[in-house]
Amino acid sequence: MIRHRGTSSSRPNGAALTPFALRLTKHLAAANNGANLVFSPLSVYAALAVLAAGARGRTLLELLAALGARSRDDLAALVAAVVARALADQSRSGGPAIAFASAVWHDAAFAASPGFRATIANSFSAETRAVDFHNEPGEAADEINSWVAKATNNLINSILAPSSRRPDTSLIFTNAIYFKGKWEEPFYKTKTITDKFYRLDGRTAKARFMRSDTSQFISVRDGLKVLKLPYKTAPLVPHAPPPPRHSMYVFLPDARHGLPKLVEKITSMPGFWRHQLPDTRVPVGEFRLPKFKLSFGTSLTRVLRDGMGIRAAFDARLADLSEMAAVEGSGGGVPVFADEVCHRAVVEVNEEGTEAAAASGMSFMPLCPRWIPTKLVDFVADHPFVFFVVEEVSGAIMFVGHVLDPTN
Repeated sequence: MIRHRGTSSSRPNGAALTPFALRLTKHLAAANNGANLVFSPLSVYAALAVLAAGARGRTLLELLAALGARSRDDLAALVAAVVARALADQSRSGGPAIAFASAVWHDAAFAASPGFRATIANSFSAETRAVDFHNEPGEAADEINSWVAKATNNLINSILAPSSRRPDTSLIFTNAIYFKGKWEEPFYKTKTITDKFYRLDGRTAKARFMRSDTSQFISVRDGLKVLKLPYKTAPLVPHAPPPPRHSMYVFLPDARHGLPKLVEKITSMPGFWRHQLPDTRVPVGEFRLPKFKLSFGTSLTRVLRDGMGIRAAFDARLADLSEMAAVEGSGGGVPVFADEVCHRAVVEVNEEGTEAAAASGMSFMPLCPRWIPTKLVDFVADHPFVFFVVEEVSGAIMFVGHVLDPTN
């Protein structure tokens, strides 16, 4: 949330988002120790890119550093390219159903600058809507939450906390991602069984495990195994660019209590996670992967400020977001600063595939080498693991999470 206060030559690609995604994973995993986690780094990245579109000076420099971009133009081009590739709907051609929506909600008293409005419309496909925060803050919040529910196919029914229903709000930015993909090779429901899942606290839970006896994309590394589950995709068209390809990757530590060390490796060693990914099918012996449905919601403000180095934007004395507001008369536009960034996400994994959604919100308010095994490979995910949903062509990480208990 945000309150009032009184071009590159490189080709944009989703892999540029990876350092941000992994750093955010590290901080969120630490902040939510002991609980399941799922979030969309792409949704958060896009929200912060909008913030950068209205920033200047130190505020802009901190945002660019955290997002790994050299300029606002670079950032806008990157987000536009990734949205066009990773979030392209393929439902009509047999691939995943995907939707991305973004909107800026402003009070009549806040005049967004023409340049800012043009940037968010062209680079972030954001629509602009007027609401009455001053006189009807509850109705405005309900309208925004309804928009989020519709954009996520009702997987997420709200993004704004009760504390957001404030009459001094000037501007709120929201975005939402919806994803529903079917496995390239679905699991048979008749093979699903109930068995033990070993939690980090030493206790066990009775979980439903999907099973398979067909070959799988699995890599075997020192201390872990990685499973790749491709989603059904659109067919190739001769002489046309390759269609988006989405996959889920499951990182399973060998040790039942190995998740914390694995997360530290993934998020602290550049390139580690990419070097672990399988590209070859192997015959499987025992194969079990739990079904799960996770939901997660939090304020990202402290993590972004204290963990990711985005400080000035959240400081009323230092924030320079003057590119957002139009200059009105000799007094200039109304200054603003970032107060809170909210994020919510949901993911469900079952025999058919994956359904997931995420939403982010900010508001502005007045101040007062590969090895191919020759034997059967077991993959038994009966203890905590990390997962990623990735668009392969662009390299964009769409969703990240860890499963500590699939029954919660």
